[in-house]
Amino acid sequence: MPMRIAVIFDMDGVLIDSYAAHFESWRVLAAEHGVEYTRAEFVAGFGRTTPEVIAEQWPGKEENLTVDRIRALAARKEVIFCELIERDFPAMDGAFDLLSALHAADISLAVGSSGPADNVQLVIEKLGAGDLFATAVTSSDVRRGKPDPQVFQLAAERLGVAVNRCVVVEDAPVGIAAARAAGMKCIGLASTGRTGDELQAADLVVGSLRDVTVMDVRRLLGVETGAT
Repeated sequence: MPMRIAVIFDMDGVLIDSYAAHFESWRVLAAEHGVEYTRAEFVAGFGRTTPEVIAEQWPGKEENLTVDRIRALAARKEVIFCELIERDFPAMDGAFDLLSALHAADISLAVGSSGPADNVQLVIEKLGAGDLFATAVTSSDVRRGKPDPQVFQLAAERLGVAVNRCVVVEDAPVGIAAARAAGMKCIGLASTGRTGDELQAADLVVGSLRDVTVMDVRRLLGVETGAT
């Protein structure tokens, strides 16, 4: 029996085009506290967990920022985000078709996201992909966010697939760095807010999930097959 291979998907900017919803949720959170949240701050936080972003960026907006306060702000931010995508779900073009093709080719699938578990579950449900993913690793499962490789290493462990048999699909440089640190191949997706030039550390850069095939995944892993 051949060794299994796997594809691990980041969520934001890969499975959903969440750029606008995330920025708006940060902007609304800040406005609720009478302060401004800039696009530059938003871009600087790409790929990081919400508590990490707050811990790094919020001290300039609020004094005496305790761990409990960070948790409360993070929870409120995610409530706003979920409300936004519930009203208008921004599925990434080609996401479901690619997931279906990979699953049909007997390739194991996982989510490896810096997002909270509730957000990830909501996205999987909205995509109709609950039967396609074998596991999902979220910020609730790890102690260190990207570019640390922990999220992807844990996904591979849960799948029972060696790290050198995994391909990560990412849209952020920190995510690509995490995939590389995990010993995995990486496909960089130039989604909203990203350009291909920013993703050159990936093994393959694409402008759409529709540009990714089962053969691309197998080729990156050096798997010889005639399947497409």
